[in-house]
Amino acid sequence: MKKRAFELVADQTGKIFDPKILTIVWARRFAGYKRADFLLQDQQRFLKLIENTRYPVQIIFAGKPYPMDYAAIGTFDRLVNESKKYKNVAVLVGYELTLSKRLKQAADIWLNNPRVPREASGTSGMTAAMNGGVNFSTHDGWIPEFINHGHNGFVVPAADYHHMQPHQQDEYDLNQLYAILENQILPTYYDEYDTWRQIMKNAMRDVRYQFDSNRMTHEYYEQLY
Repeated sequence: MKKRAFELVADQTGKIFDPKILTIVWARRFAGYKRADFLLQDQQRFLKLIENTRYPVQIIFAGKPYPMDYAAIGTFDRLVNESKKYKNVAVLVGYELTLSKRLKQAADIWLNNPRVPREASGTSGMTAAMNGGVNFSTHDGWIPEFINHGHNGFVVPAADYHHMQPHQQDEYDLNQLYAILENQILPTYYDEYDTWRQIMKNAMRDVRYQFDSNRMTHEYYEQLY
């Protein structure tokens, strides 16, 4: 599935991605609170991550900002320009159903880092898990109901966000994201692949029945209508 998705990466960017390398995907609507370029806020740690030869990574960004959302458009433009510097970072355009499907199939890590508590749900993470993608997220949306850290995904521990200024929250979340990536996710993927495969299977099993459209329509009917 990764190889098929990487054909789209090659078509759009000319970059050849390797299916054996851990692939992080951030793909959804661009909005300020979703912090698409969050990993790039610490340039030194970002460079360390993408230049790591022992635990190499590939990162794909994709999605669309609303036409009049100029801040989100600016974020998208920044990512496009930054991605041109690196052979293992790609930004894809035209985020329609086929590309969305392929990226969920390609993701080893489905990255979601909204500023808590702004995320309403997070359906992309649900479908990513159904396709073997391991969710890595801040503690928001559907994630608190789903993730058992290290068992079926990875989550930034919740903090006392209500008493934090936005810059304090960003600093905390970013430090946690990098620490979990560097110390847990990458070593597990490369050094303990049987464990990683079990985490994938656990996520696919846990998401299957609890987070489907049957539940959605039932809860709309019972709780809303």
